[in-house]
Amino acid sequence: MEKFDYTKAMAELESIAARIEGPSTGLEDIDKYIARSRELIDACRAYLRTQREKIDAIGAAKTDDK
Repeated sequence: MEKFDYTKAMAELESIAARIEGPSTGLEDIDKYIARSRELIDACRAYLRTQREKIDAIGAAKTDDK
């Protein structure tokens, strides 16, 4: 499994948004862009949740050390 790259996911989301806003994007293409955006958003949320849990665990460990 490839390691998740938050920066690349955000860049892809920005690219998708630009394509959707472009006048040459047909309605049939928007569905696939929305589906891909949902995948990326879900992955980003999971990544951020994991990072927050790691930070919380570090904070709890520091509190326990006092």
